[in-house]
Amino acid sequence: MKNFILLFVHVMCAAALFLGACSTSVGPERLKGEWDAEEAGIHLKITGNKFIENTGTTPLTENYFVKADTIFTSFEGNLPYTKFVIQQLDEHTLKLLYPDSVAVTFTRGK
Repeated sequence: MKNFILLFVHVMCAAALFLGACSTSVGPERLKGEWDAEEAGIHLKITGNKFIENTGTTPLTENYFVKADTIFTSFEGNLPYTKFVIQQLDEHTLKLLYPDSVAVTFTRGK
C-alpha cells in the first residue's frame, strides 16, 4: 500500500509539471502583427518592442512588455504603465480589456 501511494504522488507531480510545461504562453511573438477592431475604429500594430494604436488621428506609439496575461505600455519608459488585459488570443482574434474596463475584440489585419 505504501508503494502505491508513493507511486501515485510521483505520477501526479509529473503530470502537474508536464501540464505546466505544455501550456501556451502569451508573449510578444504571438501578439506581433496588425490588428483591426471594426466596431471601435481602432487599428493596432504590435512589433517586437512597439505598441502602436491608431484611432484615426495621430497614432500613439508606446513601448511595451508582456507579463502573464497583461500588456504594460509606457511612453518612452515613463511611469505609470498603462495596462491592457489579454482576455483571448489565438491566430485570428485578440480580445483586450482596456484600462477603462471596455473589452475590444480585434481581428488580425489582412
